[in-house]
Amino acid sequence: MTRLRSLFVFPAIFAGMIGLLAAETMPSKPDRYFNDYAGVIDPATASELNEQLAQFERETSTQLLVVIYRSMQSESSVADYTQRIAQTWGVGQQGRNNGAVLFVFVADRQMFIQTGYGLEGALPDATAWDITHNVIAPQFKQEDYNGGLRAGVSAMMQAVRGEYKGTGKTRQEGEGGASGLPIPLLIFLFIVILFFFINRSPRRSRRGYGYSGRGGPFIGGFGGGSSGGSSGGGFSGFSGGGGSFGGGGAGSSW
Repeated sequence: MTRLRSLFVFPAIFAGMIGLLAAETMPSKPDRYFNDYAGVIDPATASELNEQLAQFERETSTQLLVVIYRSMQSESSVADYTQRIAQTWGVGQQGRNNGAVLFVFVADRQMFIQTGYGLEGALPDATAWDITHNVIAPQFKQEDYNGGLRAGVSAMMQAVRGEYKGTGKTRQEGEGGASGLPIPLLIFLFIVILFFFINRSPRRSRRGYGYSGRGGPFIGGFGGGSSGGSSGGGFSGFSGGGGSFGGGGAGSSW
């Protein structure tokens, strides 16, 4: 009977995972460095920051992007979702993986800096958290998105250049931090644990009960290929170079 139940349990879990992925929307790769799809930044600031980021790549070869959305369109954690987006876009140069993306989801009040493999030394998780939590978030709480993003972009560039000094606060001394385990990973662990208990359930034997002996363990739209909202004309264009992301980075809420 236990085996029969497992035949129904696993397909149901698998169907749930498929539904989770189907409910997700992956946004198109932007063609600018600074992209405001939520319309919270004034055009002059958006243009200025975009040109700063373009010039930064010219000087350092490092690609830094900012993308602002109204809300997430995924049930995944912000860390997992943004990592897959950054990897799909290929921010950073191939072989050097020197790209990073600051994601902001206004309605969800969440942000996350995804860091490419090649920038994990210059922009480690602790620095990414410090920038989002102690530099950007305080201004976001005052609805000052222009000021928060000016400060955040400046801090990211300083970190890559080795000039960022931080705030002197550790993540434990702050409030919050990066998200926990991604939901797909939690589902996988749940399946492994469930499989373990199913196969450790008692079975009838000639000596009584024994064991099998087998173990186991939101809502809103994304922009298209160009910036919407307060983004205007005259922007330097961005083109991803094939960089890779392995989940480095951190984020905060506000």
